[in-house]
Amino acid sequence: MGMFGPDSGSVVSMSADHGAQRPDHGARRAALRDLLVENGVDALLVTDLVNIRYLTGFTGSNAALLVYAWDTPEARTVICTDGRYITQVGEQVPDLRAEIARASARRIVELAGEWQTGRVGFESHVVTVDQHRGFVEQATGLELVAVPGLVEQLRMVKDQYEVDRLRAACAAADAALAALLERGGIRPGRTERQVARELEWLMFEHGGQAVAFETIVAAGANSAVPHHRPTDAVLAAGDFVKLDFGAVVDGYHSDMTRTLVLGEPDEWQREVYDLVRESQRAGRKALKPGVGCAEVDAAARGVIEAAGYGELFVHGLGHGVGLQIHEAPGLAKTGTGTLLGGVAVTVEPGVYFPGRGGVRIEDTLVVREGGPELLTLTGKDLTVVD
Repeated sequence: MGMFGPDSGSVVSMSADHGAQRPDHGARRAALRDLLVENGVDALLVTDLVNIRYLTGFTGSNAALLVYAWDTPEARTVICTDGRYITQVGEQVPDLRAEIARASARRIVELAGEWQTGRVGFESHVVTVDQHRGFVEQATGLELVAVPGLVEQLRMVKDQYEVDRLRAACAAADAALAALLERGGIRPGRTERQVARELEWLMFEHGGQAVAFETIVAAGANSAVPHHRPTDAVLAAGDFVKLDFGAVVDGYHSDMTRTLVLGEPDEWQREVYDLVRESQRAGRKALKPGVGCAEVDAAARGVIEAAGYGELFVHGLGHGVGLQIHEAPGLAKTGTGTLLGGVAVTVEPGVYFPGRGGVRIEDTLVVREGGPELLTLTGKDLTVVD
């Protein structure tokens, strides 16, 4: 179907209340405890704020969390934040002990020492050298162990609450683009910036709570720049117009790219668009539990390479998406690991002719048995804007 119709894929309806209302943070921490046991640590010091949100629901700008590999009254999970968030931490994390200290991570390390915790893992992919030095000074009787990426490992597989939020964020973006086209917001004479700002505002009007990232609107030759930032460049008849955008709902991000053409397309424009659409279809079809991340990239990239344009597909096929716009896993030539059911990813091949124009088509999907669940429902036939 065309731009305003649903695309193929497993579409799951969602009520206006975004489905499940609260995530089960206790279950998430229980899953993390299993990983702590596997990694031979007694507790994990969590300092990444996104991971703290995932494990507790806390959304303040300063916090640290200590999660034990066991759950007993003598060694309870504890969160620490500063005085600005006394009320907020009580409301958002009523099930955990809360400490108040400006140097939250150092206070957590101090408590772990008082409780003779033993081996304490820390997020070595997040902690700076200076922070680690401070922990060592504070860590009386503790052994600090680098254990990167444990919470991120859990975050890859989305629960129902998360999928509901992703779906709502995608719906806001879908509706915004439809509204923009219906009101003639993409037309010759407008600037890239004007189109971008209007599209962003429409995402708010249709349920988005924030913009997922700086919206990309790239017209004409600028469409050949994969991550072009909108300028005062004026849209003109004959241009490709590439739009890469997303909304946020309850912290969860959507990501979608569509490429349109102003006026009747030239033959080369139709050919490159059809090629990218075929590549994107192949990438989506390859999304199955147990398939390697690099294999998914290869399925889509192979279509473009077979057409002789492999060197013009200059980035990876896609990435995980959730509480951050870019999460694990990475779908790329260098991607590692295999997909699991419930993983949310983008599929976004592109072909870019420098100085001339380019096409990218991107969806957000959830890996499922029997085929991926498509969350971005805007159609992918070439839209001609008269």
